[in-house]
Amino acid sequence: MHKRVVIVLFLLCTSMVMHAQEPVKKPFDVDINYFYGNIIEHSKDIAHLITAHPRGLILSYSRKTYGLNEWERRYNYPDWGFSFMYQDFGNEFVGENYSLFGHYSFYFLNRKLQFRVAQGIAYNNRPFDIENNKKNNAFGSNLLSATYLLLNYKQQVTPQIHLQGGLTLTHYSNGNVRAPNTSLNTIAANIGVVYTPKNQEIPAYIPLEKISYKEPITFNFALLGGANESDRLGLGQHPFFIASAFVDKRISYKSTLQAGVEVFFSRFLKEQIEFEAIAFPQFGTQGDEDWKRVGVFIGHELRFGRVAFQTQVGYYVYYPYDFEGRVYQRVGLKRYFGDHFFGIVSVKAHGAKAEAVEFGIGYRL
Repeated sequence: MHKRVVIVLFLLCTSMVMHAQEPVKKPFDVDINYFYGNIIEHSKDIAHLITAHPRGLILSYSRKTYGLNEWERRYNYPDWGFSFMYQDFGNEFVGENYSLFGHYSFYFLNRKLQFRVAQGIAYNNRPFDIENNKKNNAFGSNLLSATYLLLNYKQQVTPQIHLQGGLTLTHYSNGNVRAPNTSLNTIAANIGVVYTPKNQEIPAYIPLEKISYKEPITFNFALLGGANESDRLGLGQHPFFIASAFVDKRISYKSTLQAGVEVFFSRFLKEQIEFEAIAFPQFGTQGDEDWKRVGVFIGHELRFGRVAFQTQVGYYVYYPYDFEGRVYQRVGLKRYFGDHFFGIVSVKAHGAKAEAVEFGIGYRL
């Protein structure tokens, strides 16, 4: 599992702006969850880091929605809020993570089943250090992208108290901004309690009016960029740029389909090619291979008003140097500004291996 930088935080910030303009105050609740589980051994390279059961706490504040915006009604009135997580990995080389998240919670089964997705930033107190902590090959930096998914079943005890329990999945990675970046994932069982303060004004849910929504095929152009680093330690951080052209077709209020082509200019590959040609001649790298790549992709956008959660799968049609395979994935968030301009924050990966965190702008004709 790879992923992601931003995703829910970007969506959350947009929501906060919309909510700040609304005169009606919304109810809120707070909850605490304790979790205990196992690190997933997604690579043999992290086997030495799995020495105990990780455990931790999640403290959350959540605001309720009641349909003042159309997307709230279409997604069954989700919650949005903030979380703080403490996680102890039970390993002296990995240490502990302290994380802040923005989150959204979606409800099913008469609002007793909760699914939460959260994205944020973590601080690790024992990152890789070539002299003092070289065994931590999971985290190459103090600051990490952090994600957690939570599935809870809730049971009311009193008007103010709910008990809940379920499963939590956590993921930490720095998106290869700095090597090493093997990342760590934890699957855990959790149990917790939810407290809803008394005397809150509870608005009535605004019902959904089902209206069909479609748009014609539209052309888009985007430029993305950032900085990342080769897995070969010591080669340094380098900028990258991506030029993308694609068409999309909005088939409903929630869904938009995509297909396109893009060109990658990744300077870290140039440095890696030159290094391998000298240091590892057995790999067969000549040193003059082209470090540019061309890919084609298909994708989907899940729309939340002017915000969209974007997923894409691509294939390199021009691939002169073998790096992590021809297939790649992208997960990210888009924010539309008016009818034409949009911003993008995303993570590009090859399977479980993140390549880069991307920031971009685009234009929709």
